[in-house]
Amino acid sequence: MSNFNGSHNRVVWFDIPVADLDRSVDFYSTVLNVKIEKQTVEGFSLGILEHGEGNGGCLVLNKEEIAAGGVMVYLNVNGRIRDAVSKVVPNGGSVLQDVHSLGPHGFRAIVLDSEGNRVALHSETDA
Repeated sequence: MSNFNGSHNRVVWFDIPVADLDRSVDFYSTVLNVKIEKQTVEGFSLGILEHGEGNGGCLVLNKEEIAAGGVMVYLNVNGRIRDAVSKVVPNGGSVLQDVHSLGPHGFRAIVLDSEGNRVALHSETDA
């Protein structure tokens, strides 16, 4: 994520769960006409879609999430992730996964909003 995106955009990332990483890399790279780099980060296999300085996303090898939650949007709470998470429950949501590292890609928490939508809160720092 570029500094511009972190400062100016609410949606900063997305995860698309997939059952077969190679098949989905072939599909999305062909359909979108972009390069997709396969990586393993913190024990997760993924394919990061080429995005330069723009907002990006990845294919995440996690078959169970296809039906359970589908595409996950990452919302920008840069520099205040712990404060944001502390406000989830008092405002009608719930915390599914507390703040945790994404390696070189920052930190996230996965929450349900007040309407039951699963979203990730993202920050470049654990603050």
